Amino acid sequence: MKKPKLRSPSGMHDILPEDQPHFQKIEKTCESIAGFYNFQKIETPILEEAELFSKGVGVSTDIVEKQMYTFRTKGGDFLALRPEGTAPVVRAYLEHGMYNLPQPVKLWYFGPFFRYERPQAGRFRQFWQFGFEIFGEQSSVIDIQIIQIFYNILKELKFKDLIIEINSIGDRQCRAYYKKLLVSYFRSRESSLCLDCRRRLRENPLRILDCKEEKCRRIISQAPQIIDHLCEECNSHFKEVLEFLDELELPYRLNPYLVRGLDYYTKTVFEIFDQSLALQSPEEKEQGQISPALVGGGRFDLLVKLLGGRDTPACGGAGGVDRIVQSMKARSIKFTAKVPTHLIFLAQLGALSKKKSLTLFEKFRKAGLPIAESFGKDSLKTQLGRADKIGVRYCLILGQREALEGTVIVRDMKTGKQETVKIEKIVEEMKKRFRK
Repeated sequence: MKKPKLRSPSGMHDILPEDQPHFQKIEKTCESIAGFYNFQKIETPILEEAELFSKGVGVSTDIVEKQMYTFRTKGGDFLALRPEGTAPVVRAYLEHGMYNLPQPVKLWYFGPFFRYERPQAGRFRQFWQFGFEIFGEQSSVIDIQIIQIFYNILKELKFKDLIIEINSIGDRQCRAYYKKLLVSYFRSRESSLCLDCRRRLRENPLRILDCKEEKCRRIISQAPQIIDHLCEECNSHFKEVLEFLDELELPYRLNPYLVRGLDYYTKTVFEIFDQSLALQSPEEKEQGQISPALVGGGRFDLLVKLLGGRDTPACGGAGGVDRIVQSMKARSIKFTAKVPTHLIFLAQLGALSKKKSLTLFEKFRKAGLPIAESFGKDSLKTQLGRADKIGVRYCLILGQREALEGTVIVRDMKTGKQETVKIEKIVEEMKKRFRK
């Protein structure tokens, strides 16, 4: 068959019916865990002011520099399709005065996001994420609650061999000194860095640690580690986080070069990987990493103030739905849509019967009894064949004669036995049969 001319845009994809059970399972799992931990759902617009991300995520990040979809409206507004979820949630937190609510405020979301990047397996230009954010609490126990929430979600989704990678990137006080050390280290090796990292060296040296180029990864592996240069407060905070991880017996390993790709993070940063998946590249094998991460996050204590609010400690993270679905498939984790076990089939013959069948079908829906139909078919043989194929127990037959007499024929598809029931009593009759 000739390929259709119109196709989905590069990097965009349809979520087909066979993938819906995975997506629905992920969202329902998030909803269940959100309810247990007392998070409330929030939905922010797909479009935001572009300044929200350049200011909040960071001008020198790849997301803002290379990956945002931006445009000007007819009215002159400069907007962006949201590339991530935290900055919009912070904007909503401030715009709607949530800082006046009893703190902490706990919010979660589930929806589509957009980044212009090279499409590859599990990575799309329109992708889905779920996220959990906590505002107004600086205790290290909140970091652990966020990590545990994401770990629990993945466990509920039947992931078994998980590992948490964790690091602290300090705060403004200790990070300033660390940046100087990085600049000194990388400057002496600048000629060996990729072009992007040479630019990052001038604009934001921390971003070099995000680079995935093999030649840069080798240089990064010998760079100074920020955990050796944390201030007393950040060191104490991180020590408490690790002690909580030990107490909960959550599997983790320190990754001293984990910084995440967003400028708003402070102190704790983390990612969770599925170790059972094949390693992606030689450098990741060298470092013992699994790529890509299924979820990631950390503290963002400066972001609320940066976007116009007051000092507000905060912590959160996000999970990649498409990536998790791909990993489920790789591990043969299956979730099938629930099919009602006691289906009834409604077959009809003739115009009058079709009219009465529509009303009758709605009565079954309101009564909560699962029922199937083929209203577009007129042949009784075709309809009975359909009923047999989907494995129903009872077929209700409403012909022209039955429509005039106000009756329905009930056929037991298992025994072939038939009987006639008054149409006004058929719903109660079927309820009785399923109660037996």
